[in-house]
Amino acid sequence: MLRRTVLTVRKIQKREATAADMRREVAQSAQSVFVYMIGACFLIWGREEGIFYDVFGVSFGIGVDLLILAAIIIAHDAYFYWAHRLMHHPRLFRYFHRAHHRSITPTPWAAYSFAMPEAAAMFLFVPLWLFFVPTPGWVMVVWLNFQIIRNAMGHAGFEFFPRWWLDTPLTRWINTTVHHDLHHNGGFNSNFGLYFTWWDKWMGTEHPRYHEKFREVTVRTQANAAMASSEVTASTSHALGD
Repeated sequence: MLRRTVLTVRKIQKREATAADMRREVAQSAQSVFVYMIGACFLIWGREEGIFYDVFGVSFGIGVDLLILAAIIIAHDAYFYWAHRLMHHPRLFRYFHRAHHRSITPTPWAAYSFAMPEAAAMFLFVPLWLFFVPTPGWVMVVWLNFQIIRNAMGHAGFEFFPRWWLDTPLTRWINTTVHHDLHHNGGFNSNFGLYFTWWDKWMGTEHPRYHEKFREVTVRTQANAAMASSEVTASTSHALGD
């Protein structure tokens, strides 16, 4: 779908993911779904046993609820950075993270394309959070959808954010698709963050060419957007004519 929009010129890699790549990503994602189903059963059991706070249908007021939502996003980003970086340790990589890194040119299907141990490690954040923090159900639903969308964006292979994104203090710390794409292709030991770039900056793990690559992709977009739009229009017109 993105190839049929002006974003087609924002494709980050020249390499194309194959049909075999996508079949593998879907199959591994199914493994993750199975792990998450087992984890969900554990959460239900834990709630009934009083291990986790039972706050379904409960709200602390919109202000407090929004603070909890912000806190879970920040906490999950920290958890993801350190868990992700730990899974790159040579003694753990083979068992946890190698399956995910088979996607050199990731597609959105790669977002949850995990080996079972990695899926379990990623899911572990949820019971840890719910054990310590009473969280309204609607906040959990919003966060779950937010993290799914952001994860898919990070593996989409096309840059969504505008060219000025890294030049503005209010936005430069928010992750882009290029940031994670570099992790899959050429930046194996860099760019471990999920939503934000601050952990990579603080720990010195941000890819040295991140800003350069982001500008190359987005400036290219500005130069070719009109041409891409014309090609898409012509293609669409031809298809409708057929």
